[in-house]
Amino acid sequence: MYQCSGQGFADALYRPPIWIPDGAQPAPSPEQLAQQAYNQLHLPSPQIHASPAQTQLVNLPTWLWMERGQWEPQTATASVPGVSVTATATPQSVTWSMGDGSTITCPGAGSPFPSGANPRAASPDCGYTYRETSQGQPNNTYPVNATVHWTVTWSGAGRGGTFPDLTTTSNATFAVAESQALNNAPN
Repeated sequence: MYQCSGQGFADALYRPPIWIPDGAQPAPSPEQLAQQAYNQLHLPSPQIHASPAQTQLVNLPTWLWMERGQWEPQTATASVPGVSVTATATPQSVTWSMGDGSTITCPGAGSPFPSGANPRAASPDCGYTYRETSQGQPNNTYPVNATVHWTVTWSGAGRGGTFPDLTTTSNATFAVAESQALNNAPN
């Protein structure tokens, strides 16, 4: 708890000042501390990864994933002498808007495409197969969005509760081409 005069400023941990009337030292409630901890949560924006890495191909599975380190609970704590409350945001799912009108929801961060794997193999947990090229779209690409859905809980001072869910979103563009095979076998 900080005692301030004047306008007041947020400290280096982005906590807003707590105003205390002269001579009074009321402790904030656990719910007030929980709100402060919630306001201090800094959730990472998803880093979008796909395989194939450059251009996606029609009728070939696209693997989708984000960094594993971004798929971990994030916490923030607010405290005053004798009372501490922690807010925890936990990623639950990611919804991918694929730019061609389709959306998919994956239960986790997805799996990176393993080196040497069959390029026709589908992702075990988060993938999509385009059926049409992005030719004719703006910049000949599809706009792709990944939105992570986070549940937020708090606990401390023998109490606990939940906050409204949070989301973080990132954008990318995917070029989708059609692969043509030529048969040059002699007759």
